[in-house]
Amino acid sequence: MSLVQSVLAQGSDPTTGLKSGGAFIGGGIALAGGAIGALLVRSDSGTGTTDVIAVQKRQAAPLPADNQSIASVAQKVLPSTVQIVAEYDGKDQGATGSGFVLDDRGHIITNNHVVAQADADNGPIEIIDQDGNHSKAKVIGRSTVYDVAVLDAPKTKGLKPVSIGSAQQMRVGETVVAIGSPLGLSATVTSGIVSAVNRPVTTGEGANDNSYINAVQTDAAINPGNSGGPLANLQGQVVGVNSAIASLGSQVSNDQGGNIGVGFAIPMEQVQVTAAQILRTGKAQYPIMGANVQGTAKLDGAEVKSITPGLPAASSDLKVGDIIRKIDGKPVTGSIDLVVAIRTHAAGQQVTLTVQRGSKTLEIKVGLRSKTG
Repeated sequence: MSLVQSVLAQGSDPTTGLKSGGAFIGGGIALAGGAIGALLVRSDSGTGTTDVIAVQKRQAAPLPADNQSIASVAQKVLPSTVQIVAEYDGKDQGATGSGFVLDDRGHIITNNHVVAQADADNGPIEIIDQDGNHSKAKVIGRSTVYDVAVLDAPKTKGLKPVSIGSAQQMRVGETVVAIGSPLGLSATVTSGIVSAVNRPVTTGEGANDNSYINAVQTDAAINPGNSGGPLANLQGQVVGVNSAIASLGSQVSNDQGGNIGVGFAIPMEQVQVTAAQILRTGKAQYPIMGANVQGTAKLDGAEVKSITPGLPAASSDLKVGDIIRKIDGKPVTGSIDLVVAIRTHAAGQQVTLTVQRGSKTLEIKVGLRSKTG
């Protein structure tokens, strides 16, 4: 049942068009809010009495574009936000997501999971801008690990690129605005706050498509279809890419369930690094240390289960059976914490692991090597 059908199915008064709950049905669109801000004017024309809705005109001048209201953010970012329709499961328009303009060369940022199957199947990908213009796109490169994809859509060159902000500078409680196409409803704006920063989450349905995100958590309404769209601060700068939502009774998911006020965005710092790699080489890299770990039962660390020969962990003092309690001084509660922390670094860097080995506590430095993905 479609959105409009579900509204109509709730019943309406055939004489007024008003449904129970105060929504107005007209032309297949449900307008919530009833007659707020309007006057009911009665006019007797001699042939009968007619009720006319006279809308009060706004007296105040429009808000300046830089006044840091949600309205000004929407005005600034909406023209740079697009809807993405891609092939999925054999259907040309089987996947719907969001994206935004990265630069003036026709490059679009979105989530890997929005376009992954279309790219693998050589299926069609279409970009729809705020004015309803359609254009074709292709994948330049994508990262399963970071859930980021860069598209080339040459006909979008006229669209204005977004302004880039910093997720690392966001504070818990600050207002953020999410823009995208939830449930296929293009150019939708929602707002909320930053609920948490540096939240380690993993998404995906299998080992081959898992992504690990050092996420910005927000209670702004995010639903399926928001994936790949911008999360902006009140300066109208994009600080993250909306990627996942948490659902009751399930794990964090790329595209399942509905909004319960727990959404996650990929920090823009990571998106910039990954996008730059893709634009330069067509591929994305991520760092690894070469050890497989498993979270402890007490959620107070990650136990080293195996070490891969030839990788950095093998040439360090790390041993199988060690329990990693901290990485760079930050507590590790499980394997996700550790993996996410490593993947916020770059290949060639070192991390310092605080390790429990029997009754001893050790500080071990391990280098990182790059891997494509």
